[in-house]
Amino acid sequence: MYFLFIFSSILLILIFLFLSAIHVYWGFGGRWGSSAVFPTKDDSVKPKMPGPIPTFTVALGMFVFGLIVFLNLIDLDLPPWLDILRKYGIWAIIVIFLVRAIGDFRYVGFFKKYRNTKFGKNDTKYYSPLCLLIGILGIIIIVL
Repeated sequence: MYFLFIFSSILLILIFLFLSAIHVYWGFGGRWGSSAVFPTKDDSVKPKMPGPIPTFTVALGMFVFGLIVFLNLIDLDLPPWLDILRKYGIWAIIVIFLVRAIGDFRYVGFFKKYRNTKFGKNDTKYYSPLCLLIGILGIIIIVL
């Protein structure tokens, strides 16, 4: 069981570091992989990329999520505010990503209405399953 805890934690940290890094790349103007990351009703609508500040904010959030998982992986005496972040942060990650996997019933998630756009197809194949995986890995960390 300890191996599964370690494996799940490291995998989740790596996922969050990758997601953070890709958002930093986009924040600096990179375009690789950005053609189908925004939901639209149809492919004729060209989505507008957000500016650097929202993109870097998401990057920071993903990094903090990775840090929260890391804090659960190591066994240190932490200040009370970090201990609260460690305990409840994993629950927040689980809820955020499982809700994202379920979706808004329109543009994102397994139960979305708009499935045949570039984003919709990517969401079905990659984004929603990744969110579900993140939620499941978080549950494994909590249980073990």
